Order: sequence, then structure tokens, then C-alpha cells
Amino acid sequence: MAISLASSESALENFLQCLPNHVSSSYPISEAIFLPTNSLFNSTLQAYIKNLRFLTPTTPRPLAIVAAKHESHVQATVICAKSNGMQIRIRSGGHDYEAISYTSKVPYIVLDMFNLRAISIQANIGSAWVEAGATTGELYYQIANQSSTLAFPAGVCTTLGAGGHFSGGGYGNLMRKFGLSVDNIADAKIVDVNGKILDRASMGEDLFWAIRGGDGASFGVILAWKINLVQIPSTVTVFRVGKTLDQGATDILYRWQEIAPNLDTDLFIRAMPKADNGSIEVFFIGQFLGQTDRLLPLINRSFPELGLQRQDCHEMSWIESILFWAEFPNGTSTEVLLDRPPMPIVFSKLKSDYAKDIIPKSGIEEIWKMMLKVGKMWMQWNPYGGRMSEIPETDTPFPHRAGYRFLIQYTLVWQDEGIIEKQVNMLREMHESMTPYVSKDPREAFLNYRDLDIGSNPSNSTNFQVAEVYGSKYFKDNFLRLTKIKAIPAGGPEVKDSVVWHHSPNGIYSARRGYKQLLKDQSRGLMLFLYALSKIGGRRYLRYFKEETMLKLWLCLRIFAGLYEKLGMILFSMQSKSILRALLVKLHPIGTSTDVPTLLNPAWSEGPLSLVVKLLENGLFQVQAVLNIIRMPHFALLI
Repeated sequence: MAISLASSESALENFLQCLPNHVSSSYPISEAIFLPTNSLFNSTLQAYIKNLRFLTPTTPRPLAIVAAKHESHVQATVICAKSNGMQIRIRSGGHDYEAISYTSKVPYIVLDMFNLRAISIQANIGSAWVEAGATTGELYYQIANQSSTLAFPAGVCTTLGAGGHFSGGGYGNLMRKFGLSVDNIADAKIVDVNGKILDRASMGEDLFWAIRGGDGASFGVILAWKINLVQIPSTVTVFRVGKTLDQGATDILYRWQEIAPNLDTDLFIRAMPKADNGSIEVFFIGQFLGQTDRLLPLINRSFPELGLQRQDCHEMSWIESILFWAEFPNGTSTEVLLDRPPMPIVFSKLKSDYAKDIIPKSGIEEIWKMMLKVGKMWMQWNPYGGRMSEIPETDTPFPHRAGYRFLIQYTLVWQDEGIIEKQVNMLREMHESMTPYVSKDPREAFLNYRDLDIGSNPSNSTNFQVAEVYGSKYFKDNFLRLTKIKAIPAGGPEVKDSVVWHHSPNGIYSARRGYKQLLKDQSRGLMLFLYALSKIGGRRYLRYFKEETMLKLWLCLRIFAGLYEKLGMILFSMQSKSILRALLVKLHPIGTSTDVPTLLNPAWSEGPLSLVVKLLENGLFQVQAVLNIIRMPHFALLI
């Protein structure tokens, strides 16, 4: 459990005293620590808050901020937070839609990564290392500074932090040609729960798979990514065409659904319906990897309804197109990409959906009605197809691949702090109205568009059944693999549940929940045996077992019964206890009148069994360690 408010002051003091013991004198950590008593605390905390909804008087504030300036600062923060039972929130760019990267309902520390922003481009081999605190804008600028024909597929927003953006998937206007950011990552450096720095080789392929789309901060602290750059032409063409309802926006958007996922992979056209001042306008914003002379025939052949004209098209370099998509004024210097963001100016709420089928025109008309009811809002419909349809959904935790037409993002913004609840509920109503038109069973969502409305676990507790509901929406069947990887992280099973990795709202990543699934897998044979005994009256056959065999079976069941009970696996626990009672009768004088609580904590335990008992009583849930012990020759079991 994370620390309580009552003990937070003492834990913070111990945490601060611990930090210098784990950093080199060459990299003192004192200047990286900001406490609420520090004059720079508020400005540091607020610098990377993007939504005024999380800048209210009731927004939780951290006990301290560690703005790491060296990787050893990250290691020290993890080690000292773990040893003092403190929760960490990890923030790279601050774009978390639900503020999970910098708020919590229990006392916590913010580990800020914005100082770790180094970028090293190796244009000759088409690769780069980018630290977690670097923004996408800084990365794009540095790539373009080295080559006019190299790029990287990531978001069009230029203030996204590489640490969180890439680890959640990372999509942008190059995804139909090259896939997502996670599809172009070659290596990574992370700090694990034990404070060790791991790369791809030392973390192993399972963990490397998990951090590329499964939320890296749930498995460690991302220090840096090694990325593969992609080849693009020196000239790209962009356009932005708006259509009102009177200009046929409904028919054009309907046609867009048919053709956008099937266009040439060099062409990406986003549809952006927008409601403002009681009217609807749909903007079609496009990018073509090539010149206008090749684009126009392609559009006229595939999408003549758009009515794209030569004067709508603007040829430029790829880095200039970044400014276009970010809506900087014409003529803005690319140096602006090196600027850090200003304070937010609006309140906002965002949600996501995936569309697999074409929304009928009648449905589009209903969407217009709902958007006008909500007020000043917009949606982004981002087309799939191309490379996205070629990559298997199990290649990374990001599962939304073939069979999708577009990703929807809903955005509602407002200025008045007094109407937060009203506005949030309005967007929820908008989202609910879209139910007939989007993915089902489950209704899928994009992890980087975090949305606690689809489910969450408390900050200091997790529940597998709850998490599975919304975990399947983010990850589909990849959810299960993520839980297994979390169960035994890199560096072994020595992970307490809850002290560090609660960055994600998807409580799926709690070690305890992963262990639960591991137990199901590892004890399947045992449970089949239990089932047979309980269903066919097999208890009477226990008398044919040798005492040594019964003792071993009793030990195994006692271990698993305790774990089942702690993990809420009630059916398994009841079956185990039923057989335990029968075994105890046969194993007198161990105890025939012993009640169930005593069964699960026998006083006579010694040797390896004693270690198992300690593991369970201390709540460490080190299941792999338990399994290793009971697999020793002395405990050769019936599984």
C-alpha cells in the first residue's frame, strides 16, 4: 500500500535523506528537488500542466518534485521511493488527458523528466537516440537539421514528451506509410523497479514488447528511445479545405469514410468536424509525400467530391509541414519547435473511439445535432489503412491495426471554471450517442487518449476484474500478455505491489493482478486434480496416498489456498480449503480441529516452507519465488 497522509511527512523526510546516498557526487541531486516550500515549486509543477481542469484549488499536489538532471537521479528516486513506500508519478511532456502523470489520490512524488532532453541523430545510418523529456518538436527540428529527407512517424502536436508519447503508441500523419512510433523503435533504456538501468538486451524481449505501446511508465521509467528514422521526399504537399453543411459536408464526409483508409499510402487526409457558433464545418486536412502535380490527379481520381484545387495545395519541406499541422502562422521560423510550452488557456475534456464500419448519412446528421447541443467542440477522424493494416495486432501492445477505418478523438474546450462538471457530462453524452457507430465488444479506446470514464482502479489498490474491462478496450487480447509480463518484471520477481508503478490508470499493471493470472496458469493441473477430488467424492481415495505424498499435497494446497484467498480467487480458495480439511484428518497429529485461518499459517513451518510463509505474510506476492521453492526436489508436487 502507498503511504497514508499521517505518515507522509516522515516518509518524505526519509526519502529526501535517502536520495544523496544513491547518486554520484559529480551529479548532486539537491538542485533537482523542489518542495512546496521552494519558491519555484508551483512554477515547476504548473509548467507542464496542459489543462486548466487540473489547475484548480482541489487538484492534488505532490509532496515533492524531482526534476532529474541525470539518469542517476532517476535511479535514486525509484530506489528511495520504493524503500519508503512512496508512489511515483512520471511526467515527460504533461499531455496525459487525465493528469495521471502528475496527480494522485494518495501522497506521491512527481518524477519530472523535462531536463533529460538530449537528442543524438545518426543520419548516415538513419537512427537516433532521444531522451524521454525531449519534445516531438525538438526531435523533428534536430532530424531536419541533419537531413531534409529523414523523418520520424509521431504526433503532429509539437509539445508531446517522447517518454509517454512513444510508449503509448505514438501516431501521426505518417502512420499510413510507416506505422506508429512504436513500430519504429529499435532499443530503449529504462530504470526498473530496483533502480537498475536496462537496455533491450538486458530487459529481454517481453519487457521491450510491453513498453512499446503498453505504457512504459507501468513497467519502469523510460530514459531514452533508440528510433529508426524513415525516408521521405524533400518536398511534401499539404492542404486544408473546409466544407459547411450547405457546401455538402455530410455527403463529402460520408465519401471520405469510404476512400480515406484505401488511398495511396503517401496520402493522409484527416477529417475534422467542428461545431462553433451554432454551425458545423468539416475540415479536410491532408499531407502528401510528394509534389502537387502528382497529388491532384490522385485526388481527382479517388476523391473528386473534395473539390481540391491547385491553390489549396502548398509545397514545402517536411519540417515546414510540422509547423503547418501545429497551426503556426505562415513564415514562422522552425526555431519555434525548440520553445517549451506556455501555460494552458482553456479547460478541456477529451475521449476516443474506433470506427470499423462506415457511419451512414443519417448517423452523420445525428452527430451534427449532438455536436450543436454540446457547443464548442470538435472531432478528429484519423484514417487507418496502409501500413497500419499490415502490422499484426500482437506485434506491440497497441492492437488497433487491420479492419479499422479511423480513430476518433473528441475534444471539448471551455473557459469557465464553474461549469466543469456540466461540460464533462456533455462530452460524455456525446460519446454515448456515438455507440451505434463505433467498435463493439469491446468498445475500444486509445491509451494515449487516457479516459478514466471507461474505468479505473483506486490509486493504492487494483482489481483484475475491474481492470480487465477497460484494459481490453485499450489492448484487446494483448491485455493478458501485459499482465503476465508485469507479474515477473525484468530483474526477477522482487516487486512489491503498488509502491512505484501506478502511473497508469489501468490497474492492470499491478504486480498482484499479474500474479493472479500467473497462478491460474501455473496451477491449472493442480486445480483439475482438486476438481476431480471434489466432484467424484475422491476424498476417500486419500487413504491410498502415502503420508509423504499427502504432506506434499497439503503443503502445495496450503500455499495456493493462501494466495487464492489474498487475490480474491474465491472458487479456487474454497476448493483448496475443502481438500485441506480432508488431508488434515489423514495427517493427524498435524491437526484435526485446526480452523481455516490456522491452516493458512501453521506454526510448525520450518526451512523452505518457512520462507514461503514469510513471503505470504509480508504480502510480497513473489509468486515465481514461491513456485521455485515448491519445485525443489524436496517438494516434488503433483502439478
